[in-house]
Amino acid sequence: MPVALSEQQRIVLERLAELVVPADEFPSAAGGVVGFVERVLAEDRPDWLPRVERGLAVAEAAGLEGALADADGAWLVRLVAQGYYAEPAAWGMVGWQTGDFATEQTELAITPRSELADRYDAIVIGSGAGGGAAAQVLAESGRSVLVVELGRYPSTESLARDHLRNPRSVAGLPALTDPDPAGRPRISVVDGVRSQVLPPDGGWGNNAFTVGGGTRVYGAQAWRFVPRDFRMATTYGVPEGSALADWPISYDDLEPYYSLAEQRFGVSGGGVDLWHEPRSIPLPMPPMPRTGPAELLSAAAERLGWGILDVPLLINSVDYQGRSGCVRCGLCVGFACPVDAKNGTHNTALPAALATGNCTLVTETTAERLVTSGGRVTGVALVASDGYGGIWRRTVSCDEVVVAAGASETPRLLLNSAHDGEPDGIGNNQDQVGRHLHAHVYAGAVGLFEDEVVDLVGPGASIATCDFRHGNDGIVGGGMLANEFVPTPAATYDYLTGAGLIPRAGAASKQAMRREVRRMLRVVGPIQEVSSAESRVRVDPSVVDRFGNPVVVTSGSIHPEDVRAHGFMSAKAKAWLEEAGAIRTAVGGVGTLGRASSGQHQAGSCRMGTDPAHSVTDPQGRIWGHDNLWIADASLHVTNGGVNPVLTVLANSLRIAGQIVK
Repeated sequence: MPVALSEQQRIVLERLAELVVPADEFPSAAGGVVGFVERVLAEDRPDWLPRVERGLAVAEAAGLEGALADADGAWLVRLVAQGYYAEPAAWGMVGWQTGDFATEQTELAITPRSELADRYDAIVIGSGAGGGAAAQVLAESGRSVLVVELGRYPSTESLARDHLRNPRSVAGLPALTDPDPAGRPRISVVDGVRSQVLPPDGGWGNNAFTVGGGTRVYGAQAWRFVPRDFRMATTYGVPEGSALADWPISYDDLEPYYSLAEQRFGVSGGGVDLWHEPRSIPLPMPPMPRTGPAELLSAAAERLGWGILDVPLLINSVDYQGRSGCVRCGLCVGFACPVDAKNGTHNTALPAALATGNCTLVTETTAERLVTSGGRVTGVALVASDGYGGIWRRTVSCDEVVVAAGASETPRLLLNSAHDGEPDGIGNNQDQVGRHLHAHVYAGAVGLFEDEVVDLVGPGASIATCDFRHGNDGIVGGGMLANEFVPTPAATYDYLTGAGLIPRAGAASKQAMRREVRRMLRVVGPIQEVSSAESRVRVDPSVVDRFGNPVVVTSGSIHPEDVRAHGFMSAKAKAWLEEAGAIRTAVGGVGTLGRASSGQHQAGSCRMGTDPAHSVTDPQGRIWGHDNLWIADASLHVTNGGVNPVLTVLANSLRIAGQIVK
């Protein structure tokens, strides 16, 4: 690639880097910054060149203080600092470390597109939590099953170590779980302003597109929803401006499938959430030994009179199902597990489905529309790059389709599958497809301690309180709070500077990083969101992906009740840290209300119900008006709980797939 920056721009960049992270007994950021930024521009984000050039112009004219006062200059300062702290050379300086483990990977048989059959009994679209779980049940029933995955199956090695190029980094650089990042734009409407965004951008939605979906790189918290989560409208009423509703099924309907998911996929943990009864079957693995921060928070919770429990995790605490137990490395959320101890569909459900001989897995292939005849779905039209600069297309026939592409891509597929009988999209005759999009606003606080309290023992999340999931006066719902996963140094820089606890640049910033990385704790958790019918996914025919298909448009707003719940839970997090001994604390805000909540844990865009006028599917996940078309992902969620939803996705998919095979 040609050099992106001029010689003068390189000089200015090195000068800026020296000011952002100056030399002392440890090197400055100047040494590697030019190579880092030029690599970003050449390989990751060529669209950033104008912004880099504007930031450099401000820095050249006004120095560091001027750059920090300018939006593009401050953005460039942050990029320089993140590049510095993401490199191993800086880790020892700040006292951060992780183990170095030989990587392991579950091998999967991936079928070339040229070898696909003309017809399968069932096609499953998406290989993440919902799709993978459903594929196993369908294949074990004797059906021939084709699993269509948009992403690749990158090596564990490639997903295990890069601190900036992973799905949980906020650096804006594409991860290897972002296939074709430049060719898959979306439109994000914020405060009424439309902008085109790419997969690494915040407004696009935090997804991982790879075999196993988000379960390949997630933090793996395995919480159950509780009975009140399924009866939110009955419990709290319907706040004005919301579309809060009850689920068409109850906790008791899902409980056997929660137990099945915990055993089948493997969950470790201990303790009982006070909002649901003890499990009908105990968890198959004990909790991991508590970390140092967890012990500190446990004692503080006891003084506060709060209940605590060990975080349930889809991570092996001991050897399980032929895979090793967790080695407690410091790189978990956002990364592939180096020893395959984190349980996703890529190393559980999909291998089991493939082992039946009935399942075919194809990757780097997109389902662009569902094909119908006489109103019945008869196949799926597939599209992919042919590897030679062209486009490969083929329609594969089937008797049944299960869509599990996620709460943005599932409605997009239905909307892009419009036909004469359903001109507004499959399942959308009542204008319900794409509505009620919500995810999780995260509450929490960051605290700094006088003494070093961080032991960097993974996965980090170890202890939680569920006391405030419900029963909070004047608050609709609530949420769970837990200590955070082990953050990388680059993430720690973001947390501390974002909270105003350390300077963004200069010698004082570097000294603060050296002091505070092992003195910082975060307590965070998702809140139960109040959904709105106006927060939604649409498609825009004027903006298309690389294959010419209309892309996702997200719009809407966060409900005022969510802001109140966020403030309530953040105050609890702050109090917990202060009781634990934090000498300085800070809480974050929710930002503008004028955007749809579509980041982590997005859900609800094809909600299930009992009335076709207000839902997309029946209680079994079957799309109204179609007897052979189901959804099996978080799109179905009427509400999303005040906890991580993946165990509910797995359990509900097992329930739906079980109904299909009956």
